[in-house]
Amino acid sequence: MLSAKSLFEEILAHDESFRLFCSIAAAGESQGGWENGRIAALVPVGQERLTPRIARHGADEDKHGRIFTGLMRRRGLTPVPVPPETDYTMLLERHGIGLAHEKLRRDEPLTVPDVITYLAHSRVTEQRAAEQMAMLRRHFAEHPDVGRAVRVISADEDNHLAYCHEELLRFAHAGHGRFIQRTLRACALTEIRVHRDVSLAVMARMGRVLGWSRTRSALLAAAIRAAYAYERLLGWRRMVTLVMPPRRDALGEPGPLTTTPAA
Repeated sequence: MLSAKSLFEEILAHDESFRLFCSIAAAGESQGGWENGRIAALVPVGQERLTPRIARHGADEDKHGRIFTGLMRRRGLTPVPVPPETDYTMLLERHGIGLAHEKLRRDEPLTVPDVITYLAHSRVTEQRAAEQMAMLRRHFAEHPDVGRAVRVISADEDNHLAYCHEELLRFAHAGHGRFIQRTLRACALTEIRVHRDVSLAVMARMGRVLGWSRTRSALLAAAIRAAYAYERLLGWRRMVTLVMPPRRDALGEPGPLTTTPAA
């Protein structure tokens, strides 16, 4: 039976597929940690309130990378190089999504549009991460090997997504609404394409490791392409809407539990 739960159970049970999965995840999280750390160091004058929140975001991503590495270590496994076609963060940057690493390596303050671009990129990618971790939490929250890791990472991704919603709404209320919506739309449409390509590449690798039949591999590829078709038609819209989250200041001090409609 083809389901997310049965698929992950199969990956989890096999050392080589589990090592590949964790290696890809760890590398992506570590890259996100570096990016957020550099952005926190380059926050423009007047936006200093964001610095500790961006730094917290980066620290969480670094922590997730260590968690995935730790899961491998507990099974006596070491990371493997990430195949380029499965490198989600690198491919997003190559397609012009987010802030270029060349810019982040320079010691020049960012601009407000740069910060908005970062937040829009994060809002889209954190939507994906939060949904994927929610799926894993639903099926594996009590798993003896990965349950705690899934719960911790899922809670963090929910906080990251809430933070992006709140900060983008602040900028929208400050007069940047049109730029935010244009940036979100461009990010979302590119992200769903990159996610499709990375998913196809990862499943092809997993199929070779696990010895899947051509029929099963073809069915999984068809499912991935069907999901992309839906996202390209309608699903991308969930990535560009902004709603004030119930929990305010998710990456800072806890705020009041209120709900506010999007402007």
